Amino acid sequence: MRQTLAFDVYGTLIDTQGIAATLEGWIGERAPVLARAWREKQLEYTFRRGLMGAYADFDACTEQAFQYCCEALGIVLESEQKAELLRRYRELPAFADAGPALDGLRADGHRLFAFSNGTAETVSGLLRNAGLEDRFEDLVSVDEIGCFKPDPRVYRHFLQRANVLPQQAWLVSGNAFDVIGAQAAGINTAWLDRAGEGLFDPWGGKPTATIGGLDELAGALH
Repeated sequence: MRQTLAFDVYGTLIDTQGIAATLEGWIGERAPVLARAWREKQLEYTFRRGLMGAYADFDACTEQAFQYCCEALGIVLESEQKAELLRRYRELPAFADAGPALDGLRADGHRLFAFSNGTAETVSGLLRNAGLEDRFEDLVSVDEIGCFKPDPRVYRHFLQRANVLPQQAWLVSGNAFDVIGAQAAGINTAWLDRAGEGLFDPWGGKPTATIGGLDELAGALH
């Protein structure tokens, strides 16, 4: 059966820890620490801004989170290095399973959408650089309505853009908060547990499917 699939981008299709390779040349073994802290603070800023009703786009949250983490960890970088890192964040690599999985799903007749907290311009460039952009029917950004996942309005916006009912749609995400948000909107969910830890938030509900890689998604849909 043909399904409408909304793919989260950061942490699902695109490896946010890929920035550590650039960082390593400048700060050595501290690179993974900064990369993880940067991602965690970036998400924290989206949550806080959402609660405050003080929206600033994902690029702004990314830059502000980076500034904070450098100060918090006592990492000093030249202004040119900081600018280069922010540029590289727009060129993060895709996970190896992303392209083949998307190709297989398209061949099976499913509708594929990129669905992200990022701005359309940034995400479009990110997917293009990773060689994934042409796999999607459309790109839906939260920036279009000025709020972040897991705000219920975000999922309603996606359903409207895709012109689909909740029970006919799936969210595919490696971020548990995103999965929980989509479930609350009545959307089917596939949680991508790449680490294989099986540690999901104890909110009283489970994802429709749990997969260890995107290559398992086609089977889960059936």
